[in-house]
Amino acid sequence: MSKREIIDFICQINRSAKPEFLASFPVTDLNEYLNNLMELDLEKLTVEV
Repeated sequence: MSKREIIDFICQINRSAKPEFLASFPVTDLNEYLNNLMELDLEKLTVEV
């Protein structure tokens, strides 16, 4: 996944995230952040169901 795609996914989950800010981080950090967001998002869905 490209850096741009990772940033787009992050912004879909965390709507307050700014692409310009995220672009300053390395891909490895963005991947880790995206993984954390996806885990939290799944936990939220599990609790709501």
